[in-house]
Amino acid sequence: MFDNLSDRLDSVFKKLKGHGTLTENNIEDGLKQVRLALLEADVNYKVAKNVISDIKARALGQEVMQSLTPGQQVIKIVNEEFTKMMGSTHQELSFAATGATSIMLVGLQGSGKTTTAGKLAHFLRKIGRKPYLVPVDVYRPAAIDQLTKLGKQMDVPVFASTTDMKPLKICQDAKLAARDLGCDTLLIDTAGRLHLDDTLMAELEDIKKGINPAETLLVADAMTGQDAVNIAGEFDKRLDISGFVLTKMDGDARGGAALSIKAVTGKPLKFIGVGEKNTALEPFHPDRMSSRILGMGDTLSFIEKAVEAVDQKEAKALEKKFRKNQFTLEDFKNQMQQVRKMGSIKDLLGMLPGVNKKMLKDLNINDKEFIKIEAIINSMTPEERTKHAIIKASRKRRIALGSGTSIQDVNKLLKSYTQSMKMMKKFNKGGMNSLRSMLPF
Repeated sequence: MFDNLSDRLDSVFKKLKGHGTLTENNIEDGLKQVRLALLEADVNYKVAKNVISDIKARALGQEVMQSLTPGQQVIKIVNEEFTKMMGSTHQELSFAATGATSIMLVGLQGSGKTTTAGKLAHFLRKIGRKPYLVPVDVYRPAAIDQLTKLGKQMDVPVFASTTDMKPLKICQDAKLAARDLGCDTLLIDTAGRLHLDDTLMAELEDIKKGINPAETLLVADAMTGQDAVNIAGEFDKRLDISGFVLTKMDGDARGGAALSIKAVTGKPLKFIGVGEKNTALEPFHPDRMSSRILGMGDTLSFIEKAVEAVDQKEAKALEKKFRKNQFTLEDFKNQMQQVRKMGSIKDLLGMLPGVNKKMLKDLNINDKEFIKIEAIINSMTPEERTKHAIIKASRKRRIALGSGTSIQDVNKLLKSYTQSMKMMKKFNKGGMNSLRSMLPF
């Protein structure tokens, strides 16, 4: 996401940082390139014009001209203005003060409403809410079936809608059913159309008037670029949208919709969909996204993912094992599973400050290798996992056969594990001095 924009901005800022002092011409040339980069990223042209105007006003002032590091100061200003353009701060979901909260999901057909309903259910449960999925798309039986299947997979209750029911009646009955089930948040998956029409809007207006939802979220496909922003404007006029969810952000190399939507509509982008899994929905933080675009990393999101994935008790127990050199292949597997929970290794590396994006592109990390390693360890006996030294040729053949891998793969894993153990032993013996001696700088 935003790869092309990040690459363009990186080359602009390298040139600016190359100048010991910055002149008005240097800054204006640099900002022209930033404006072109924004337009190429499919940012709304008025939004691009306004943000460049704001950056220029600050960049040509004393803030930059009298700075000892003018190039860095310009980047700081761009970061702050990009953050402001995207909404300044993350907007949390609103919940009703009393009774069940209704969250209404609207959007065109194919935008990812039903999948987003499932992802939101997972997110809500994570923050201590009890979600209830309500399929209201009575025109497409497949949509009702899809949401029902998602609910079963996640063990989230789903209202039993049928195609002969009226949408508003479904919502009203679902509210009563949610109360009986002890659910506090209804996720209403409304019907979509291939294009905007009065019939669709009238139906959505009736539902909104009838249930008075705490949130009306428009789900839009980020791949459609500025069309998503235009659709957002039309829905907002009729339904007074409270926020947006942009799906398929993992596939959108340009990202113009995410950068423009708040500035054009005045309504916040609350979530972004970054993958197919139910866990692949992230709250949208403008400041963190701006840092990521400018190659400064996103340490806070990295820490949040780590805290979510790592079991604290297990981590303390593992620390003791490290100190006593008792780290087994079973522990190795458990650690690997926790890292996998955090997401793709490339994505995680991309969140770290100072990591070169070009280097990441060239880095060939196959996340499927983790599955292979897990299969190899699973094919070992409990004794083999705790005493790796007993794994000789015949055992290696059996493990390779049982895991569907080769003896070379088994050898590779054992070699990596033994090297890790040697490093741990060296560190435990010599403390920080040993660690320093292993560093290449």
